[in-house]
Amino acid sequence: MAAHTENGIVRLESLARKEIERLSKQKVIEFNYDQDEQHKSFVRESIQTIRIVGTELVLVNIFNEIGFDQIPDKLLRHLVISRLLYPGSKLRTIEYLSRHYQEHYSMSSVYRYLDKLNQRYKERLQLISYQHTLKLFKGVLSAVFYDVSTLYFEASREDELRKLGFSKDGKPHCPQIVLGLLVTTGGYPLAFEMFEGNKYEGETLIPVLEHFKKRYDPGKLVVVADAGLLSKSNIEQLLNHNYEFILGARIKSETKEQKSQILSKKWGNDTIHEFEKKELIKLIVSYSEKRAKKDTHNRDNGIKRLEKRIKSGKLNKDNINNRGYNKFLKIEGNATISLDLEKINNDSKWDGLKGYITNSSLNPQEVIDQYRQLWQIEKAFRISKTDLKVRPIYHRKANRIESHLIISFCSYKLYKELERQLIEKHTGLSPEKALDILKSIFGVKTILPVSNKTAEIVVANTKEQKELLSAFNIKF
Repeated sequence: MAAHTENGIVRLESLARKEIERLSKQKVIEFNYDQDEQHKSFVRESIQTIRIVGTELVLVNIFNEIGFDQIPDKLLRHLVISRLLYPGSKLRTIEYLSRHYQEHYSMSSVYRYLDKLNQRYKERLQLISYQHTLKLFKGVLSAVFYDVSTLYFEASREDELRKLGFSKDGKPHCPQIVLGLLVTTGGYPLAFEMFEGNKYEGETLIPVLEHFKKRYDPGKLVVVADAGLLSKSNIEQLLNHNYEFILGARIKSETKEQKSQILSKKWGNDTIHEFEKKELIKLIVSYSEKRAKKDTHNRDNGIKRLEKRIKSGKLNKDNINNRGYNKFLKIEGNATISLDLEKINNDSKWDGLKGYITNSSLNPQEVIDQYRQLWQIEKAFRISKTDLKVRPIYHRKANRIESHLIISFCSYKLYKELERQLIEKHTGLSPEKALDILKSIFGVKTILPVSNKTAEIVVANTKEQKELLSAFNIKF
């Protein structure tokens, strides 16, 4: 072997030293540091790329285990995983993929793919997610949980889909859409639908349930939703479509006779009473001391704010309504505004009481336990809006808006499966902490000095990096 360049000589020297070590079975201690700069130059030139690989090593496997790899497009995987790692606009996603993963896409190619995604894969991706979730529940879903939220747009004009409406994001001046989401116990996503921004949330429940039932025929289910979905029309339709349901009740809005029955009962901590309603519907009411303290605390704070506004003279008759704590205001004489102490006293009688309307065969405690699972869907919306940054939405066309939601849906499914596996593997890590660790694991693609072959070396040196990769059986 011969060399004619400085780097070539360094490479041959490295080969010779390794051969000496192999023959002598001994490590050579180097006392000569004169050639350090040459070695640094050689190392620099041998490194081709440095990129984040930890997230790829774990998340791509989970992506495939769910079954999303049935869609053969690499861009789908990049969009879904990027939404989990670095959520933002499509432009920022393109820059992120280029900078950290050497994956290069044009904005036009991404937009074309969003059109394709909506036309070909929306139903299929939800089916893949559903089938995977069904396996986790051993083929049987006993309950589904439904809620709605709003997603706003950075736009000033309304159109057929994006409309002004009641904003749960606190953006009443921004056009929005209404998003209906169906999840399982534990918060695994099942299906979603989008509606016009001014759609009343109570009118979204039945369409989503019927679409879900027609697609998957899940069998008998108990539908759980909060009091915002409670309406006479919804109850009638749920009964007509043979759904069992558990809905949050507005016990203060019950009939005078029903309210009298509720208040006449003796209530202690964790007491539960059942009341009969019409058409096999039951009203279940429970009492909690913790809830009573919270109700009292919230009302006291609301009253203090009202008293402050009364003293400042900033209240007028337009403030007299039944919203929030303004219901405790009354007008006396020549438009003198004061607190209605009788209303405050009557309201305090309901502290700690919570109602549930159901036609299910579950016993009262089981009804309450199922309803308490609704926090999972609240968590789903919170993760989608904060961690996945599903809002604001920058797209204008309805099909691309829906594609954006499809990607977010798949990302949330990926998040939930990562969370499940972290628990199953007893890592003690949250998905957020695990992702932070994975983002710190790099891969160095370099030319091996002996074989002259190219290889990517995973750099995982810390204890937490090694433990996390080991938990997922990843060799490094």
